[in-house]
Amino acid sequence: MSISVKRPALFIDRDGTLMEEVDHCCDPADVRAIPGASDELARARELGWATVIITNQSGIGRGYFTVEQFHSVQEELLRQLGGLIDASYHAPDHPDNPSPRRKPAPGMILEAAAEHNLDLTRSWMIGDKALDIECGRNAGVRTILVETGYGRKVTGCEPDHRVPTVVEAIRIALGSES
Repeated sequence: MSISVKRPALFIDRDGTLMEEVDHCCDPADVRAIPGASDELARARELGWATVIITNQSGIGRGYFTVEQFHSVQEELLRQLGGLIDASYHAPDHPDNPSPRRKPAPGMILEAAAEHNLDLTRSWMIGDKALDIECGRNAGVRTILVETGYGRKVTGCEPDHRVPTVVEAIRIALGSES
């Protein structure tokens, strides 16, 4: 009988964290992955970490863009990141009518953990907004606020770390296992 070992995960926000912030991005031509992110994601994969995008996409619920447009943007980001994302979860909810999946609720993280056999006690949430940090805390993972996207202006939340970009965030998370 084999016992499946849970692996740690990097739960990473998309807009403003893995890619440059574009308000309600709906055009793949506007996608710009954060420089250096793919190198760190490759290192995470080599070390056995799961990489999971956790993103609110209220533009769908607000009618700003379609699910198909969301997927086109997502596919371009995944291409730019070299296919180094293991899974992606999005919440299309309008902020006025949130589901248990919409950040800051932990639903997407908990769903990913169950579906991919992930160890939340060794995992991290990385994002550029206070709701990303709150989501991570609600899921029981450590948190890192990046100062790309909206992160420079964020106050009133207490992440475990605050760093300039996702590159430094991933380095911190991977270093926590040493």
